[in-house]
Amino acid sequence: MAYNIALNFEDGVTRIIQCDDDEKVTDAAFRQKINIPMDCRDGVCGTCKCFAEKGEYDLEFYMDEAMTEEEAEQGFVLTCQMTPESDCVISVPASSVVCKTGPETVGGTVAGVDALSDTSFALRVALDKPISFLPGQYVNITVPGSDKHRSYSFSSAPGAAEGTFLIRNLPGGLMSTYLARAAAGDAVSLTGPMGAFYLRPVKRPQLWLAGGTGLAPFLSMLEQVAEQGCDQPITLYYAVTRAADLVELDRVNDLAAKIGNVTVITILAAEEDAHDRKGFVTDHLTADDLNGGDVDVYLCGPPPMVDAVRQHLNNAGVEPANFYFEKFNPTEAEAEAA
Repeated sequence: MAYNIALNFEDGVTRIIQCDDDEKVTDAAFRQKINIPMDCRDGVCGTCKCFAEKGEYDLEFYMDEAMTEEEAEQGFVLTCQMTPESDCVISVPASSVVCKTGPETVGGTVAGVDALSDTSFALRVALDKPISFLPGQYVNITVPGSDKHRSYSFSSAPGAAEGTFLIRNLPGGLMSTYLARAAAGDAVSLTGPMGAFYLRPVKRPQLWLAGGTGLAPFLSMLEQVAEQGCDQPITLYYAVTRAADLVELDRVNDLAAKIGNVTVITILAAEEDAHDRKGFVTDHLTADDLNGGDVDVYLCGPPPMVDAVRQHLNNAGVEPANFYFEKFNPTEAEAEAA
């Protein structure tokens, strides 16, 4: 049996390898032409020490000089002594360049483009081969007819034969201009996955905050949670300007119903549109949402939204157990993750 091992490098690149159930992670990586730093292979030097964010595994021999028992209890591993017993996510304290790898490029063709509203498109890409990624991550997509690329988070489930993306319609934007005239069958390439914004193991209540097309990574997260199950409550705030911008809401509600413990809250900013909740996310966050800090907060939206939420948490005197955010800019800049 083989397991998927996601190697997250410190430069934001992720490579997902297959590791047999009787194989050490360093050996599996080397077999797939990725060199995790190591000197000894014997659990003695500590050079291959990484951090296991997710998964079950067995650690064989290691010396205290290489890794202490306390570090092992915290989740650190020596990959030369690590045999997986499930899919795992491992943070590697080195760049992908040092490990002689990098983001993978996969070809594809445009399967379709849907104008969801005046402000957003849905792009569907038939992939030459499925892309393994962590739900929430993004890829760089080439813009047909140019030598440029733009960065977009997957809205589809990891490993799907068709990759889907929510893309903001920016008048005059390079990708937006293309999507307005795109034809099925146009060739594109996708490079990645990348980004530190992805769903970690769900161990406590979740607070997910989406602004506009920042909904995309949460759709991917919901797809995975719907498949794997979850025993923690999830509250998803979905904030847009106008009612017409509430795209993919049927899909969100269908996934929420399938999962069973997801609360979806929508907010409109435009004064002229009637809606139960008006204004901004920070106008509606409650003490229950923050759960005294025992909550994981995920936020994807434009920079003003990210800054406002951070300030709101400071003013409330609440420090979440974990706070992950991704900003996207209207200038089509590449995603900034933290």
